[in-house]
Amino acid sequence: MTNMIQLLSQEDEFEDARSDLEETVQSSSSRTCFNQTRKNEDPVTPIETILRSVLQTLGLEQHYHEKLPLSTALQIDKRTVTDDPVQSLSALSWSFLKKLMMVNVTARNITCSVLEKPASDSSDWEDDLDDDQANTGEQISLVNPLDLVTALFLCADSFLQQEMVSKMSVCQFSVPLLLPNCETNQVTFMLWAMRDIVKKYKPHSLIDPNGFVEERIILSDLPLVSFVRLGDCSTSKSQTLNKLLSNPQQYQDIFLHKDMDCGDIPRKISNGLVEISWYLPSGNKNIDIFPEPVAIANLRGDINKFKSQYSFLCETSNAVFVFFEKLDKCDLLTNNPEKLQLFLVGDSETKEIKTKAQQLNLKRNNFMFRAKQNEDSFIKTLRANMNTVIRNCENTKSLEKMTKVAPELGILVDEDTADCKRAKDLAEKITSEIQDIPQFKETQLPLQGKFWKELAKLEKEECRLQYAGDQGIEKYKCELAAKKMELRKQQCSFKTSTAVTLFIQALSRPCLERAYFFKWMRMNLDSLSTNNVSMLKEQYKKCQESSGNKEEISKLDKKISCCSLGIEHFFRELGQLYESQVSLSDNDKAENQLSHLPKLCAELLLEGFPLELLDGDASNIPIRWINAVLTELNVLLQPNNRIRTVTVLGVQSTGKSTLLNTMFGVQFAISSERCTRGAFMLLLKVSDEIKEEVNCDYLVIIDTEGLKSAELAQLDNSYEHDNELATFVVGLSDVTIINIAMENSTDMKDILQIVVHAFIRMKEVGKKHKCFFVHQNISDVSAHAKNIRDRTLLLDQLNEMTELAAKMEDNDQITKFTDVMEYNVETSNWYIPGLWHGNPPMASVNAGYSEAVSELKKTIVNGLGKCKGSQNTILDFIEWTRRLWSSVKFENFIFSFRNSLVADAYRKICVEFNKWAWSFRKHMHTWTLKAEGNISNFGKFSEKTAVSELNQLVNQLKGNAASELSKGESTILDNITRYYKQTDGYIDLVEIYKEDFINSGKSLRRELENAVSNKLEAASTIYRAMSKLQDIKKKQRVTMEQKVLALLEECRKSKSQKTDEDLNQDFDKMWNETIEELSFQPHPKQNIMDCVFKQLMINLQHKGSSVTKELAKTNLEDYGKDPFTFEVGFLQKWFMKQTVLEFQTLSENIITKSEQFIEEQIATKTDYDDTYMREILQIVDDELNSFKKTKDCDQIEVPLKKHICGFAGRKFQAMHDSFIQENDPRKCLDQSRDMYCRDFKDLFHERDQCQKKAKEFTDRCLMPAVKVYLSKAIGLEIVENMVNGKNTSNFRTRTLFHQFILKELLDKFKFDNYYKYMKSYKSLMEDKIFCEILKCMHVENKLAEIEGQLFVRITNYITTSISKCVKQLDRQKSSNIKEFVFAVCKDLEDTLVIPTDSVEELMSLNNADVEQFAEWLTKSVEEMKMKLQQKSQKQDLFTKIENLQFNPVNELMQLLTGCGEQCPFCGVPCEATGTEHTEHFATIHRPRGLNAFHSVSSEELVTDICTSAVFSEKRFKCKDTNNKFHLYRNYREIYPNWQIPPDTIEASNYWKYVMAQFNEEFAGFYEAKPADIPPAWKQITKEQAESSLKECF
Repeated sequence: MTNMIQLLSQEDEFEDARSDLEETVQSSSSRTCFNQTRKNEDPVTPIETILRSVLQTLGLEQHYHEKLPLSTALQIDKRTVTDDPVQSLSALSWSFLKKLMMVNVTARNITCSVLEKPASDSSDWEDDLDDDQANTGEQISLVNPLDLVTALFLCADSFLQQEMVSKMSVCQFSVPLLLPNCETNQVTFMLWAMRDIVKKYKPHSLIDPNGFVEERIILSDLPLVSFVRLGDCSTSKSQTLNKLLSNPQQYQDIFLHKDMDCGDIPRKISNGLVEISWYLPSGNKNIDIFPEPVAIANLRGDINKFKSQYSFLCETSNAVFVFFEKLDKCDLLTNNPEKLQLFLVGDSETKEIKTKAQQLNLKRNNFMFRAKQNEDSFIKTLRANMNTVIRNCENTKSLEKMTKVAPELGILVDEDTADCKRAKDLAEKITSEIQDIPQFKETQLPLQGKFWKELAKLEKEECRLQYAGDQGIEKYKCELAAKKMELRKQQCSFKTSTAVTLFIQALSRPCLERAYFFKWMRMNLDSLSTNNVSMLKEQYKKCQESSGNKEEISKLDKKISCCSLGIEHFFRELGQLYESQVSLSDNDKAENQLSHLPKLCAELLLEGFPLELLDGDASNIPIRWINAVLTELNVLLQPNNRIRTVTVLGVQSTGKSTLLNTMFGVQFAISSERCTRGAFMLLLKVSDEIKEEVNCDYLVIIDTEGLKSAELAQLDNSYEHDNELATFVVGLSDVTIINIAMENSTDMKDILQIVVHAFIRMKEVGKKHKCFFVHQNISDVSAHAKNIRDRTLLLDQLNEMTELAAKMEDNDQITKFTDVMEYNVETSNWYIPGLWHGNPPMASVNAGYSEAVSELKKTIVNGLGKCKGSQNTILDFIEWTRRLWSSVKFENFIFSFRNSLVADAYRKICVEFNKWAWSFRKHMHTWTLKAEGNISNFGKFSEKTAVSELNQLVNQLKGNAASELSKGESTILDNITRYYKQTDGYIDLVEIYKEDFINSGKSLRRELENAVSNKLEAASTIYRAMSKLQDIKKKQRVTMEQKVLALLEECRKSKSQKTDEDLNQDFDKMWNETIEELSFQPHPKQNIMDCVFKQLMINLQHKGSSVTKELAKTNLEDYGKDPFTFEVGFLQKWFMKQTVLEFQTLSENIITKSEQFIEEQIATKTDYDDTYMREILQIVDDELNSFKKTKDCDQIEVPLKKHICGFAGRKFQAMHDSFIQENDPRKCLDQSRDMYCRDFKDLFHERDQCQKKAKEFTDRCLMPAVKVYLSKAIGLEIVENMVNGKNTSNFRTRTLFHQFILKELLDKFKFDNYYKYMKSYKSLMEDKIFCEILKCMHVENKLAEIEGQLFVRITNYITTSISKCVKQLDRQKSSNIKEFVFAVCKDLEDTLVIPTDSVEELMSLNNADVEQFAEWLTKSVEEMKMKLQQKSQKQDLFTKIENLQFNPVNELMQLLTGCGEQCPFCGVPCEATGTEHTEHFATIHRPRGLNAFHSVSSEELVTDICTSAVFSEKRFKCKDTNNKFHLYRNYREIYPNWQIPPDTIEASNYWKYVMAQFNEEFAGFYEAKPADIPPAWKQITKEQAESSLKECF
């Protein structure tokens, strides 16, 4: 060693290297690319600029100092999604890197399409010569692949170097052992870069024939044989090595050589590079070239110029083969280490060589010559010599031990950095203490063992309630919660162990040191685990083959889990430490102490380290910990936090992880002893250039443990475990890869069924997916064409599995796979060749495998941009993770899934739908008001028409209404379609509700159609009834007008002066005489109760003769006087209390609706019509039919209708009597007496009547009409403000309003309020709506603002009409005041209903001037506006709103009431929007005791909540089950239209708190004993109750 060092001077060595490079550049060579230069240009390139020039050419110059990180190499960029050939030399390095990351063996075949020329077809030698000369300039720029590799290693950071070496080793490429830097004159020993290489092989000397060696290659003590060159040599050393190490059937270009692409380009920066590769036997004597493993090193360049490298190889090698042509400069061949075997390989034996050999004291057997043997014989001779070396070598060194040699020769070691050393020391502090892995876990990682697994069991039992037995569910759940809390306390009692403390300290180190630490930890832990796990797996295998004992297999599986130790176990410990502290902390102090941990883990995720989502050992997720880490990740990434997720599923050990590793260049565990357990996620950055194309900033890759795991296959719950895993990861994914290793696998059907289950569940919750089936190990080039039948068979199996899975999921609408997701037989199946080319361990990766995976990757990434549905952010991913796992813990997944993203998306579309619905309603209300006005004004201010024409008008209006309704329906349906087409938000999540909204839109049209038709018919009925009276009044008015005019003429003829007293006497005489002459026939009076009874008989005639006989004995006068009750004898005793309450509530609601309808008809001040009674009875029938116990309603129908008909008959009788009295002809005429008298005197004295008549017309005609208009218009505007106002969000949807009511109840917290909520929810809603209207209208004097706007609008409308009619009469040259007034009324009839009799009375004796009258009328209208405003200001808000003709409360009730269905167990109202939804649901359910349920035996109110009961083994019985017990979990067999989600402890705290506080009061109300309240309920605070309310909504 000393002698060798004395021969060397580092400075001299690199001077020789400099001179060599200069000679290379200047020398005359057959390579024209280096001797052709421009004129006047110095052909010598300074050595300092050579490296920079190469780096600049390759586009790597900036990374020479700022090293290229691994994350950049792995990011998803343009090259990922395109097949464009390399267009520039600067892209070569990236192309190589991308291919290498995907272990593509063609990575070193570097070509640039710009520099490639098609072959010349010219026969002219001169032309060819010209072409060669023209191409010279381009060839100068070509790069030798070794220079490219060297440049990348010089520009890569340590972790990218390590990854590159690992990938190169898998590809069977030689890897750098000594890396030269020609600029700094430094050589680096690449120990760190090689440290991650793990090799498996079977040496022939191994005693166990089935055994093998698995070891990190740098730790293996292997013989090292080095190959070097002395001087120039025509023989390709590297090509010879490739032949030496390859079988004829499995030739591999392990070392780059001159005959490869660009291999003949002169090297610029890679001379002095020492590469290393290994030959590893497979154990097959017929295949193996060498029986034992051996390392082969290859020095690039002349050893005379790279003395340090040669000296290192001499010191570390067992043999050195020197290729030479001349031995003129051979001083280095002397003074070799004694144990080194030196072989010189030349072309032919000459005298000069013999002479030189004698001088060097070399024997004949140290020489090998090629001249007298062919290539095959020469290779065999080389192998024979190498075998001799391998057999006889005793002194072998591992690469790690060689680090002692390197510094003595001035060679740097890449691990000798401060960060790497500190990280190594810290990692060894932890791992060096590990002697027994199970014991280490128990003492140093105690929180994740039995405690975590027991917690996982408790959490699932909390959801599934399988072992509740006869216990009350809520008591049982409280016990489970207490056990969980106790386990958490036990976890907290442990002091943080030394190992975990050191681990946390390492997490807090600077990024680079931390990254080294995790690499060291992973490698150390893998080494520790490998031996233990291998031994246990062998036992497992034997046990499986011999007995198949499940108990023994289970024990071995636990041992394997215990003996497996990785970094994930330390992170699990951190997760449990965080969760235990946070779950028990009453304040934020404990959380703050640990708050830095999630951020540190988020940083690691960004740096490329995987995060364990699902703990494969405990089959559980530390949800608080994952939530905290991902939340911190979101903070770090905002606003670039959009993600897409790709997941792989398949059978264990079929290459899932390898597929992901190849596709994305990542490092998921693939060792047989370290197979993936659970689910891990990695984060890959998407480059800025394609972010918008793929609609994300980062790609999340999820690797999962294999389904049908051999370890779990024998266990009873393995299928359940696989289902949970598949559902969870599929739910998180945008793209799922189903890995099918062999299409004829016996496990395939099971896998497909598991996967299809997951897809169906995601379809149910609106999650859109893309799916690819990957068929591995199919290498035939015609595989796609030949496997048409297999693909068809796969689709048949998918359809079969889908049908079976759909039945298990209780979904009869799904019958084939394409019902679940888009699937194309051609494009959804991918055929990928086998991974290996040849026989391991010397097999390289199959190029076809890498290329096929690359194409699949491009398809997936390109497809992400076309994914339907929403863009997921990290916060959305967090929510999906939380809700998905919560739902997976329930066995009945579909109906338990309640994701806040789904709820939010549903809430948003509900808000929009309610806006559209109200807009439709408002339009039809406005239209109907005009139509009613047209009917009421029909024929009033134009020539009298026949009654038959009224029918024509009504029919015409109905036709117009149908047209308006069709337009409105189309608008609302178009809005729904347009809403679902948008890409923003989470529309895909509520796709399943689309049909419900469409049906609700159609139902709204039908509802409005019926309402409009009824109002038009009612208006025409009123018109007909009033028209008879109007005819009588008109005849009397004409008679009286003629008498007054006759008296006026008589008085004028008398030519005597008459005072007003005289005129009064004359008028009184005439009036009395006329009254005597007129015949007054009063309107016939009816017995309304008889009419009502007749309608009741008609309505109940379908009930049969028994009911008819009963009615015949009925006197309706006796009914409806007292509050309605019914005899308990009507009902069976077992459902007495609950059903009596339900029926009583139903009856009161129906009675309230009937009373409201009656009051509305009385407010019209018209006469009774039989249609009123028919409509009331129809209301009763509709309400009874919609009640969930329709069959039982027969018992209350007849008595209820009698009751309603009784009070309706009396009220309608009073209405009828009032109408007759108010419209008595004599009375109406007497009311006009004073007006006739005044007009008579005015005409006699010829006074101007303009002002007086204008005022009278305004007061008696316009003002009543305006009041009616305002009474309706104000109601409409109030609803508009409540629905679309700024501060009225509680009225946007039914769910929001329900939340608002519950919050109000909690704030006031009085039993009477909850009593009313339970007994009469609709009544409470009405009261609350009215109160909110009052509040909103009071704030900022909103009602006054609405009124003011309407006052201005209607007065402007009237004054505009007056001006228009004046101009119209001017054109017609008419001055008739009556015509003018009628013209004004006619113009206003679309908006105002002006009483025609009042108009005719006012205009009958009128001598006013039209223009003057119009002026005074305009002023009177303004005065009217002022009067109405003043009157309105004096009225209190309550009275105003209560007296509105258009009732805003009723309208808002229609918008917010929904379908009216209630939960069959707890009575909570359905919150789904509209009336035509296929499923009913409520956000929050309540204890059934609040709905009067009690124990039959103890008579105590029950505390069970239906959301828990439906996932338990409990049973119920009721009339709907025919009094037979039925499992709660199968409740949909009885109530198929109800969806009851799972309950969590927090979610139902609201009602638990209410029941605990008012237990005694509810018991008294329901005549039962108080419930046995679980102790935990009594601990719930009001704040927790309010918090749970916020969480639920």
